[in-house]
Amino acid sequence: MIKDIHNDASVRMQKSIDALRHTLIKVRTGRASTALVEHLKVNYYGSDMPLSQVASIAVADARSLTITPWEKQMVGAVEKAILGSDLGLTPNTAGTVIRLNLPALTEERRKELSKVVHGEGEDTKVAIRNIRRDANHHVKELLKDKQITEDEMTRSEADIQKMTDKAIKDVDDVVKAKEQELLAV
Repeated sequence: MIKDIHNDASVRMQKSIDALRHTLIKVRTGRASTALVEHLKVNYYGSDMPLSQVASIAVADARSLTITPWEKQMVGAVEKAILGSDLGLTPNTAGTVIRLNLPALTEERRKELSKVVHGEGEDTKVAIRNIRRDANHHVKELLKDKQITEDEMTRSEADIQKMTDKAIKDVDDVVKAKEQELLAV
């Protein structure tokens, strides 16, 4: 029973860290990345589809992306999706190819994005601490139902705390790596 609680907590903590990584991929750095626009929703014949499903996205060079819709009539819808996003990018269209030039980030914008990254990291740490609280609550329930001893509860809480410390260290590492990527000129 305790092992199940530990496994569940460990899996949930890892999912929180993975979600943080996924979220931070969308934060724009100075370098071009297809992950920046893949998630954008494009109106495709009345339904919203991810951009990656209606066009091919490629990194042309360090500061630009090219988007080639699979159907010529989708060019306008893709442009509209990019303009409507919060990326702050203006698409340049030449025929059926849409080019996105990513301007260099200003020092002020880098610091702003660094704060966003830090905030996401803090939110993930809160989620991890909530998972720890839930796991400890389940262990205490087992003690209350007399299914485990107090020594087992104490040992279990120490193990859960070790898992939490490791997960929080992983979050700090992910945030630090993203901040270094942001602040690199």
